Amino acid sequence: MTNNCCIEFKDILAGYKDFMILNNLSFQAKRGTITLLLGPNGAGKSTVLKTLFGLLTPKYGHIYLDGEEITGLSQKELLAKGIAFVPQGRNLFGQLSVFENLELGGITLGMKTTHQRIPEVLELFPRLKERLNSMASSLSGGEQKQLEIGRALLLRPKVILIDEPSIGLSPIVVQDVFKLLRKLTDQGTTVLMVEQNVKSALKYADEAIALESGQMVLQKAASELLADPHIERLFLGAVQQAQTQ
Repeated sequence: MTNNCCIEFKDILAGYKDFMILNNLSFQAKRGTITLLLGPNGAGKSTVLKTLFGLLTPKYGHIYLDGEEITGLSQKELLAKGIAFVPQGRNLFGQLSVFENLELGGITLGMKTTHQRIPEVLELFPRLKERLNSMASSLSGGEQKQLEIGRALLLRPKVILIDEPSIGLSPIVVQDVFKLLRKLTDQGTTVLMVEQNVKSALKYADEAIALESGQMVLQKAASELLADPHIERLFLGAVQQAQTQ
């Protein structure tokens, strides 16, 4: 493992019952970077995040965070080590206010620490600050995504795992989310992201890892892949490329 490596998967075999999705997967993600996971549907991208966050226990292999093995740890233990997960879709309490949702995000910290940290999170999200007492269900899609990310940031995570942040958002809001992730990364946070909007995500990412059938088939600088005219065919599949033409 290199000195600037933050996350390492080593020979990970993981899936559901007897159906394995990750097949002896090995890769490294560098500290303080955005690493983008690419590949067609079923390649294992979201499964990587779920396995890293303890939602799936590997059948075999090892996962390391800054050189320390974290394989098989509970989600509570992983949160304490600085790993936060922003899953696909909406994961808010719609009938609770923005402030109450933030409070729940800091439940492992205790209320005193949570209340101390909420103002610093709100500085990143002026719109949430304006709507602090509004119900989460009344927020726009972009505001809800900001709230989900803000809730994760209460933990001051070293690593953010984020799955398909652009789903249901307008292109302008998507760019705002990517810019926020870039800002956090430039401040030292490590981001591991799954994103279907490949070209936009590559503009903000540092590295990209391509998966196929649960194995890494390529790892390159994001800028190199962005310049590749065959990127859709390489990573999204010929069928999807035809649908977008």
